[in-house]
Amino acid sequence: MPYEVDKSDAEWRAELTPEEYHVLREAGTERAGTSPLEHADDQPYVYSCRACGAELFATGTKFDAQCGWPSFYAPLAEDRVEYIEDRSFGSVRTEVRCARCGSHLGHVFSGEGFPTPTDLRYCINGIALQRRAA
Repeated sequence: MPYEVDKSDAEWRAELTPEEYHVLREAGTERAGTSPLEHADDQPYVYSCRACGAELFATGTKFDAQCGWPSFYAPLAEDRVEYIEDRSFGSVRTEVRCARCGSHLGHVFSGEGFPTPTDLRYCINGIALQRRAA
């Protein structure tokens, strides 16, 4: 799929740290519990894609799932993310990518019983996000 932000592998490597590159461009996962973005916010924030700056999530949909990664129950708008079937771990999961640049953000899970309006948990790598005050 063509993306609005389309860069070569060399350009991504020059712009991202090795850890960011691994998560965003190679669909890696940061270690659980290592993101300072995991816990509840003390003010309104907007969370953007670290690779391209697209605004993806907001504090109003963030919740503490106690899973080791930042969790949201919905993106800012459905056209901000794309969903890819992921069979990489012997089961079927739904990968979440930035719709603007195709960077890997994390996965979305449903039916886990969290008391949220959507019953969805967007489990997002904190290293894939930038946070700014709304």
